[in-house]
Amino acid sequence: MDRRSFLGKAGLAAAGAGAAALATPAIAQGNQTWRMVTTWPKNFPGLGVGAQRLADRITAASDGRLTVQVYSAGELVPPLQSLDAVIDGSAEMSHGAAYYWQNKSPALSFFTGVPYGMTSREMAAWVRYMGGQEIWDEIYDQFGVQGFLSGDTGTQAGGWFREELTGLDSVKGLRFRTPGLGGRVWEKLGATVTNMAAGEIFQALQSGTLDAAEFVGPYNDLALGFYQVAKNYYFPSFVEPGLATELVVNKAKYQELPSDLQAIVKDVCQAEYDQVASDFYANDPRALKTLVDEHGVNVRQFPDDIIEAGAKAATEILGELRDSGDALTKKTTESFIESLNILRTRTEGTDGAFVEARKKYFSI
Repeated sequence: MDRRSFLGKAGLAAAGAGAAALATPAIAQGNQTWRMVTTWPKNFPGLGVGAQRLADRITAASDGRLTVQVYSAGELVPPLQSLDAVIDGSAEMSHGAAYYWQNKSPALSFFTGVPYGMTSREMAAWVRYMGGQEIWDEIYDQFGVQGFLSGDTGTQAGGWFREELTGLDSVKGLRFRTPGLGGRVWEKLGATVTNMAAGEIFQALQSGTLDAAEFVGPYNDLALGFYQVAKNYYFPSFVEPGLATELVVNKAKYQELPSDLQAIVKDVCQAEYDQVASDFYANDPRALKTLVDEHGVNVRQFPDDIIEAGAKAATEILGELRDSGDALTKKTTESFIESLNILRTRTEGTDGAFVEARKKYFSI
């Protein structure tokens, strides 16, 4: 898949089209059209496709009473300004990842992915059944928006590296694109961390501005063509055991909707969370096979001293957040840690034990 087919479509829309799109949403005979801005390139596997499918599902389930028009990264606003577009009223919805907005609240990182934290199934359990959604609502109330889980990639790849990592010393000074709390872990390990949108990563790796980059995993990374400029692909990501995506809506607009339309938005997001997770689970291994067999990618595991140092750094960061002077950050961290310690007994003791037994004893 040609990465340019994505990046070429992710540029800014023509000024006339942009101005028209920013006009007041259409309301005719009780029907409404809402604008969804995303952080993803158009037709991007899993993420961009998932955003479009979510929009189409809402439109279909509402029988056109709530039509959602999708604007991919850069078509209406820059990709990392999509949340601001909902906050300032330029759009009614955004589709992205909460950890992109940690500058607004450090607590938002917990609703995407946390180093050594929750798997996709654990994340859904915390948000749906263990108080996570209520805390998330408190955080976003400050900005007049509301968030819903809308997808999850599952455990991610650790990143693309131009040079092989020989140990912890090779991280020192490494220029690395990786966002969220995971970026803070790599900073503690000695890397120089930055964040940038998907469409900017390839050029930064190619030019040498970056030494390494982590985005999602094989399904997306194949489409972006990272294998052309870096051949060392590390697994797994110990800083992103999953990337939960979010649909964010303007809260006032959402509350003005009839109750059945509110329920449609919520229910479609729940369905899409599971749909996206299944999509990645099915297509990541296929894409990885293509990367290895057709593009000569070297699949590697992180050296033990990096993994161990990463765990220590993650523990320190979570401790700092738990002791935060910000009440919501403290509350979120405490809830997350308490829930993780409950959920991991199932994940490690039951699921993990089964997977280990299957790996050791079963083949067919």
